[in-house]
Amino acid sequence: MNAELRRGLAVSALVGTALLGGAGAAVAAPQPAPEQDGVVVVDEPDTGDLHNKWTFAPLGVPVFGLVDSVLDVPGKLLPGA
Repeated sequence: MNAELRRGLAVSALVGTALLGGAGAAVAAPQPAPEQDGVVVVDEPDTGDLHNKWTFAPLGVPVFGLVDSVLDVPGKLLPGA
């Protein structure tokens, strides 16, 4: 009986937390709709600091960073390696 009571209290506390957590989105002020005839202008991302071996990707994959990561795996998995 004691275990069932604790389990019931835990479930009701989790359900209450979920309901209260979702209440913020339910009462949020609606955002105005964008104009349908306007053009949306989006800036390009800042990629000025992406010039190192982890981000240089001539083949679409950062090759040097990938090779370095694969070579580091045995040292991270095995304690004495």
